[in-house]
Amino acid sequence: MDEIERAYNQHAKAVYKYLLSLTHNEDLAEDLTQETFFRAMRTIGNYDGSCKLVVWLCQIAKHIWYQWLAKRSRWKQIEFTDEVPSYESPEISTVLRMEKTTLYKAIHALPEPMRELVHMRLTGEFSFAEIGEILGKNENWARTTYYRSKQKIIKEMERLK
Repeated sequence: MDEIERAYNQHAKAVYKYLLSLTHNEDLAEDLTQETFFRAMRTIGNYDGSCKLVVWLCQIAKHIWYQWLAKRSRWKQIEFTDEVPSYESPEISTVLRMEKTTLYKAIHALPEPMRELVHMRLTGEFSFAEIGEILGKNENWARTTYYRSKQKIIKEMERLK
């Protein structure tokens, strides 16, 4: 039990951030983080040490997230809750809100591995090496795919305007 408690103390924040980058919902991310560590506790014997513990935990978290989605049959776009700061000028606030909406639509239009990578990089604060490990790829793949994702987002935003 000490091993899983130590793992929780060291990695719960990273797992939570990863799940938050996928769910965009603080309560759901917290629930899925707890489920991740519960499953990790039950299957710690399967951890072979071939990757960092945090990577193994994030892989469990990703599977739990996919299971959650499948159970609810909800493959729709998840709403972002970040507020756009209000400015004195309603025109500026409106333009910023529209830009933000366009950005979210462009990110959502990406194919799944790209979208997940972008979310992990922007909101999960994971390194390219960690992203590569979590997604079963390498660091160079993560860097290249992130660059290509940014290019696709730019093109999609131009198309949506």
